[in-house]
Amino acid sequence: MDPGVGTHRSTSGEVRAGTRWLLTAFATLTLLAVWQLLLLADVADRYWAWSIRTELTAAFLGAAYAAGFVLSVAALRHRSWSHIRVPLLTVTAFTWLTAVPTVVHLHRLHLVSGGPFARVAAWVWLVVYLLIPLVSAVVVAREERRRLPVEAVVRPMPGWLRWVLRAEGAVLALAGVVLYVSGMNVHHHAPSNARFWPWALMPLSAQVVGAWLIALALATALAVGQGDLGRLRVSAMTYTAFGAFQLVAVLWYWPQVERHDLWLAIYLAVLVAMVLTGGYGWWAARRPPAGADPGGSPVGRPAAGTGALSGDARH
Repeated sequence: MDPGVGTHRSTSGEVRAGTRWLLTAFATLTLLAVWQLLLLADVADRYWAWSIRTELTAAFLGAAYAAGFVLSVAALRHRSWSHIRVPLLTVTAFTWLTAVPTVVHLHRLHLVSGGPFARVAAWVWLVVYLLIPLVSAVVVAREERRRLPVEAVVRPMPGWLRWVLRAEGAVLALAGVVLYVSGMNVHHHAPSNARFWPWALMPLSAQVVGAWLIALALATALAVGQGDLGRLRVSAMTYTAFGAFQLVAVLWYWPQVERHDLWLAIYLAVLVAMVLTGGYGWWAARRPPAGADPGGSPVGRPAAGTGALSGDARH
């Protein structure tokens, strides 16, 4: 029996029903955002919660929510909190980071202006980002109360992957913080002053984009801290999906980027690195751990005081 997998139930516990309901809500809401922002990017200036006049900005946000949909669906397939802890902490951080610019830029939302569809989208956005951060915090706190501070690492993350994730996380965090701070220009209708971004962003959009990047940087830090490839699958799938969807978005709206700018090359390189890094983590998470029997079950003794079966029967 695997000393790490075999202790998930006792140390982390089976995922609570409330957590699964929250993930279901995430899946539904992110899918709606994908439809509105990625597939209908050309009308996001009229039918979204606030006017997004650059299709690539809408497509970026839609692609990010597409990765969030992947996260939600993949997390719903797991029964153990230890397998979805990093993704849920990441989502919780994103919702709090997005709630702040939602309140700061409340005057930019189509709460009383725009067409009927835009007003509905604005009110849904407002309710979601006032309510979901609180619900997410409660859900995470309840799950964390049952988690022991130390969990066995079955498949240690290789050193090179740790350093690559640290480097990518640093880049994402730096870009995210600059975008987030630049979006505080609340009294002007001019683009944010984050000139390094490959296309112009308005303040509210800049802060939401920054929130995504900061949340992903947090995810890399948490994954490195966790250090176990076996519990990396959902995070790796999300990371891969984010990079891949963003590459599709920027290539689809290629005429809207500054194609001779060095920052664009750096942006594309980071996205490719995310796809490769996440793809490796996804592949490594699916491999049976060293010492597994021919059927794929790890061989070894359970940790002291444990003997429960894996909390994630479908993993």
